[in-house]
Amino acid sequence: MIRTTAALLSFFVVLSNSSLMAADKVKIKNGATVSIHYTLTVDGKVVETTTGKDPYTYVHGKKQLVPGLEKQLVGLKVGSKKKIKVQPKDGYGEINTRAVEIVPIKSFKEADKLQVGQVIQGNRKGRKINATIKYIDSYSVILDFNHPLAGRTLLYEVEVVDIKPVQ
Repeated sequence: MIRTTAALLSFFVVLSNSSLMAADKVKIKNGATVSIHYTLTVDGKVVETTTGKDPYTYVHGKKQLVPGLEKQLVGLKVGSKKKIKVQPKDGYGEINTRAVEIVPIKSFKEADKLQVGQVIQGNRKGRKINATIKYIDSYSVILDFNHPLAGRTLLYEVEVVDIKPVQ
């Protein structure tokens, strides 16, 4: 009886150790569901962080992250920490000068409430769009339809919290 119990106990220790070792070998690859904590810094200022919050969970390879970040996460394991620098072309893109428009101020219902730097929403061809107000005068408003982080270098500090391998 004692021998059987000892044999079973050693079997479970080996099984649990092999499960831990298997989990330790799981790496980020396409199709894996990954949870990360991250802090995004741009021009020395924290833009976004999951610190003190739930981690961000995504499916790797489904374009749910900027391309430069997703590419640098490949091969990391749970517990990995990495600082990642993403250039504009691999982040939110370069600034597109054709994405800036001058619109007559009379096009806005509440023109007197508009402010430079304000992000406004509208519809274009049935799609919701955002634009940042860059300039206002008595006749016109200059709208920038680029992503607010376009043309900026992104600095991420990432910690891999969990990886669920491809099923």
